[in-house]
Amino acid sequence: MTKNMMLKALSEYMQAKNVDTISLSDYKADEKAPVRDYLLRRKYGSWNRVLSAAKHRFPVEVAPAPAPAPKKEAKVVEKED
Repeated sequence: MTKNMMLKALSEYMQAKNVDTISLSDYKADEKAPVRDYLLRRKYGSWNRVLSAAKHRFPVEVAPAPAPAPKKEAKVVEKED
């Protein structure tokens, strides 16, 4: 596998997970990771370099988080005595 193919597989994996970045420990823990982490780190030197190269060559399109719903104000009703 070439460096380019490994980065493309990593980018597709991150897009399937719907994340723009992933920690090394999470990537290692996943059994369905397309490329072993040590192969990527051997080619690029560190995990941060792997992620930056993947973001530069194959940008991941992540859906934006939905905006929080506006909070409703509680209506205070005064009692007449």
